[in-house]
Amino acid sequence: MKSADAATFDAAYYQRFYFDAKTRVIDPQHAERLGAFVCGYLKYLRVPVRRVLDVGCGIGVWRDVVARHFPQAHYQGVEFSEYLCERYGWERGSVVDYRAERPFDFVVCQGVLPYLAPADLKRALHNLGGLSRGALYVEAVTREDFERDIVDEDLTDARIFRHRAEVYRRGLAPHFAEMGGGVWLSRQAQVPVFALERADA
Repeated sequence: MKSADAATFDAAYYQRFYFDAKTRVIDPQHAERLGAFVCGYLKYLRVPVRRVLDVGCGIGVWRDVVARHFPQAHYQGVEFSEYLCERYGWERGSVVDYRAERPFDFVVCQGVLPYLAPADLKRALHNLGGLSRGALYVEAVTREDFERDIVDEDLTDARIFRHRAEVYRRGLAPHFAEMGGGVWLSRQAQVPVFALERADA
């Protein structure tokens, strides 16, 4: 199987998974709780957040989150979908090979990685290491989530890959320390943390 192509993410895709209240995968209350947790954790860790990259930004849920919690930060949305780039004005790009002149303080990659075939996923995880010098938030459904029956398969896109959690951890580990809750701290970050705050210590 190949990674999902740009045509996958058309108007019908976003109508089903984001705009239709009956079938959407994220609602405003969930986004608010998640944003408050992640941004609150970064504030607790004292990660300075001035530049934010949301790669695979979708309809821009994190733009509002960043504006509320880090009002002085610059938000950069990057999206693979031609439809969304035209609709919202996002910069076109892919997590597999997107490049920036300098790394960001905080990178968000939510719901993107499971659409990648193994070779592209490996490249994307390495690329995320170069894009963040501070923190990374990753959300990706894994094979274990399906095996433990905690995924609503009626709402989840059947076209995603069911990669093992270890695949993600192994790909991110050279660049990041796992902090729990989907939050990862760049090994370049000058942020002291206690051993028990790190999942990999």
